[in-house]
Amino acid sequence: MWVECKVLEAGCGGRRRSLRSTVMRLPCSFWFLLLLGAGGLLLLHLQDLTETLQQQNQGAKVIFSQVHAIRKEPCPYCPDNNRQTDPTEDNFPRSAQPVQLPVFPWVQRSSQINPKDITAAHVTKSHRKLLLKSGLLVQQLNADPPGQIKENPEQLSQVQLSRQRLMREVCAKYTSGSTKQTITRMHVSRIFVEDKHKLLYCEVPKAGCSNWKRVLMVLQGLASSTGEIQHDEVHYGNHLKRLDSFDQNGIIHRLKTYTKVLFLREPFERLVSAFRDKFESPNSYYHPVFGKPIISKYRSNATQYALRTGAGVTFKEFIQYLLDVHRPVGMDIHWEPVGHLCSPCLLDYDFIGKFETLEEEANFLLRSIGAPSNLTFPSFKDRNPNAERTSLEITRRYFAQLNVTERQRAYDFYYMDYLMFNYSKPFKDLY
Repeated sequence: MWVECKVLEAGCGGRRRSLRSTVMRLPCSFWFLLLLGAGGLLLLHLQDLTETLQQQNQGAKVIFSQVHAIRKEPCPYCPDNNRQTDPTEDNFPRSAQPVQLPVFPWVQRSSQINPKDITAAHVTKSHRKLLLKSGLLVQQLNADPPGQIKENPEQLSQVQLSRQRLMREVCAKYTSGSTKQTITRMHVSRIFVEDKHKLLYCEVPKAGCSNWKRVLMVLQGLASSTGEIQHDEVHYGNHLKRLDSFDQNGIIHRLKTYTKVLFLREPFERLVSAFRDKFESPNSYYHPVFGKPIISKYRSNATQYALRTGAGVTFKEFIQYLLDVHRPVGMDIHWEPVGHLCSPCLLDYDFIGKFETLEEEANFLLRSIGAPSNLTFPSFKDRNPNAERTSLEITRRYFAQLNVTERQRAYDFYYMDYLMFNYSKPFKDLY
């Protein structure tokens, strides 16, 4: 159209024709700019659509052909796709065969939801707006205020129903139900099995997992009380079975018929608790394996002692490592998001407990599964008993060492845990 206008201008002469060409030049320029603007808007729309499709199609089937194969499923929380874990903690042989599970009629599960792994895509601002548009979701975000749970079986049951509804609502809105996802042994590798009372417990470090392992050992008859089980016996004794140690039929049967339990903690508080435990106390594994590469990459003018021992990692350096897409060392279960550790959208847990009301909810669960009446959840601190337990106030002091951008990125890292499990934003300046 622009070229045609130029031709008309060249072929027309005289004052009268010049006036006519001027009149024609105006609409040509207008249409050219209009088409250019429309093309730009179309490109932006296609880019956003491409991003959305990529996010929705990351739930591909995952197959592990070797015992030590690296996970091929995209993981926004661990860009290097490597998880570094303490080799002395509860190592079990992993079978090489993948497990294909059908869609089960889970207890109280909505028939309209076909969830997939919540960690299969990256969360964008547009996703957040979409998630918060649902009236049901907004209503449930305020359904479980922390610290207001009373010892009332009916109220505790209602809290559980509310948490399950919220989790399923988030899963249904965030994931695409059009494609079934294969459950592999990796998805159930953090789940401990207690066959006598038909209990499956997904281990979330720094959320009472050591005492939960003690409880499972007592339920299995391996000890008469939780107080007599030492820390090393809990973590290094290898007394408890994991779900991925069973064959395919055994895994399917237990997922269909056992009570699946998940206990978690406020994400920032859990993160600070892990940092204090692994980096501020002597540790023969985390200092050399994590501390040395962290100090080497993020500390300028590091001393030879720090480079040699890995001791003295600061919280700011730790956060730099956590948020780095090119981490010098892989992810660890102690600060890995719960959505990736336990795959709640894929396994649909029957009981969702919180560290903030741990003893009350754990004892409620024990009574509901028929545990011995003299068995109660222990309250003692497992490691560093003389150190003050990580609280909200302590967590705020650590995060005060970060700038606004670092806090926001850390919140983005754990965003799905905050949303799915109804935790409030820890700082007002977060979005």
